[in-house]
Amino acid sequence: MPTVELIYDSDCPNVPQARENLLRAFSQAGIAPQWQEWERADKNAPDYTRRYGSPTVLVQGQDVAGSKGSDAASCRIYVNGEGRNQGVPPIEMIATALNGSTASAPPVRKRFGSGIVPLLPAIGTAVMPKLVCPACWPAYAGILSAVGLGFINYSPYLLPLTAIFLAIVLVSLAWRAQTRRGYAPLLLGGVAAAIVLIGKFHFDSDNATYLGVALLVAASLWNTWPRRQALAACPACVK
Repeated sequence: MPTVELIYDSDCPNVPQARENLLRAFSQAGIAPQWQEWERADKNAPDYTRRYGSPTVLVQGQDVAGSKGSDAASCRIYVNGEGRNQGVPPIEMIATALNGSTASAPPVRKRFGSGIVPLLPAIGTAVMPKLVCPACWPAYAGILSAVGLGFINYSPYLLPLTAIFLAIVLVSLAWRAQTRRGYAPLLLGGVAAAIVLIGKFHFDSDNATYLGVALLVAASLWNTWPRRQALAACPACVK
C-alpha cells in the first residue's frame, strides 16, 4: 500500500474536489483508498508540508505533479490532460503516481477459488470407504496389490483424520473472515462438517456425505468470492 498524503489549507475551496479526485484515482488504480491529511497551519503537521501549496497530493513523499515545493503559501494550479488549468490534481495524474508506486511490488490478490486447496484432504478422507466389512478387504487388497501397494486397514484412523482435515477447513474459513465475506461461510462450513461426520460415521449415508462435501465447497467458494470496493467511502482516511 503506497503512502499517500493530502496537504491543504483550511480555507482552500478546492479541498473537497481534491478528496473526490483522490477517491476516483484510487479506484482507477485498483487500490483501496487510504491517505493521511495534513492541514498546513496545524502545529502537529510535519515541516515539509509547509513547502507545498493547497491542495497537494504526495505519493511516497513525491508530489504527483513533480513539484519540489517552496516556502510560498498559495493555492496550487494544475494542468489537466487537455491543457486546461484547474485547482486540483487531475485524476489521471494521481492514478499514474499510484500505479508507479506499486509497479515494483504489485499487490497480491487472492484468486477466486484458491480456498479449495485446504478442502482436498477433507474431501479425500470423507469419500474414502470405511472398510468395516471384512468381506470387502480382499477386493481392496487386490486393487492395492495391482498398483504395487500393500493392504492397510485404515478404518481406525479414518474418523480422527476426517475430523482433523475438516477442522483445518473451518480454520481457513475463520481466518480473517471480517476482511472477506464475514462469518456466514464459516457457519455454512460448520454445518457441512457436521453433516459429513454424522452422515458418514453415524448413519453410513453416502448421500449425506456428498451433501456435506458439496456444502463445504460452496462455503469455500463463497469465502473467496471477490468483493467489490465502494467508491463512495474512505473509512481509513485520517485528518
